[in-house]
Amino acid sequence: MASALKLVYDTFWSEWFWLPAGVSWKDLENKNDYEYYPQVRDLFIPLILALVIFAVRKCFERFIARPVGLYYGIKDGRPKRAPANKIFEKSYRNKKAPTEMELQILSKQTDQSIRQVERWFRMRRNQDRPSTMTRFTEACWRFFYYFSIFIYGVTVLWDKPWFADSINCWIGYPKHTLSSGIFWYYMIEISFYWSLMFSQFMDVKRKDFWEMFAHHCATIMLLTFSWSGNFVRVGTLVLCIHDAVDYWMEAAKMAKYIKAQKLCDALFAVFGIVWFITRLVLYPTKVMWSTYFECKSVVGPFPSLYIFNGLLVILLILHAYWFSLIATVAYTVLTKQGEEVTDIRSSSEEEISEEDQGNGSVANHNANHKK
Repeated sequence: MASALKLVYDTFWSEWFWLPAGVSWKDLENKNDYEYYPQVRDLFIPLILALVIFAVRKCFERFIARPVGLYYGIKDGRPKRAPANKIFEKSYRNKKAPTEMELQILSKQTDQSIRQVERWFRMRRNQDRPSTMTRFTEACWRFFYYFSIFIYGVTVLWDKPWFADSINCWIGYPKHTLSSGIFWYYMIEISFYWSLMFSQFMDVKRKDFWEMFAHHCATIMLLTFSWSGNFVRVGTLVLCIHDAVDYWMEAAKMAKYIKAQKLCDALFAVFGIVWFITRLVLYPTKVMWSTYFECKSVVGPFPSLYIFNGLLVILLILHAYWFSLIATVAYTVLTKQGEEVTDIRSSSEEEISEEDQGNGSVANHNANHKK
């Protein structure tokens, strides 16, 4: 058994797969304190750091984002809970939005009017949805992270030769040492995406949930794979290109939640332009061109490069899919007068009447104070 496991281990980490011809793992061993090559064991750091990032996020949302939301008038509450009803609840578990025929059957079973049945299901659906405050604090955190990590990434990459000319990603490959700034840039990014892997199941539910899940999986695979094979230089370009666009979308959502619709529309327009330039122009022409052609001309082909390129292709496909959603929103706004920009990935919240709405904790406090 032990010999079989060793065979699998040796096969997986074989030099012919991971490294170009003439290079061995011994060439990438750290022999002094002045030069550092990425090591596979470093990938345990993000697993621990992900928990730290998640804790920081929760503190940020509660002590920074929430007070900002309250300042801008966002109610910190949720819609009123639907009254307990076993018949309705059983039906709701099977189908959240019953048809007209099903509404009539439920109306007869409970001696309630169709309007009362509709109202119960409407309240029950909104009961499961996150509040505007939850959406706002989540957007605030993502904006803070994406903007901060983008600034940090540009700072540590600004003087690096491959930032201006991607062919330097391959000159001297794979004997590329890391600075402390690049090391922590990678560790933080991998940690963030690990934190998203489990927090996604607690965050605002989106229509593209599984596409986002696939994106997170592909990103983690890409980052860990690139770290293991020391594709770190080109990996930093991928990270910087991605981080340049995400905070614009989060800023647009924050503006929408505080009811600054014109600002939201403007930020969304910038987001769409930056997305197209970075992910559909720079990403394939700067990054993928480099991995497909510059690497082969400088280093030559080797098996792990094909896997790396395959992961890059998956990201490009997801970029194209999401840009189609962005274009759909932009087309709707331009062709339908009075239509507002919305994040069509998020689950929408139905309009409910005043009597359906539960008073938030702030609203309750104000009402009690007036009494």
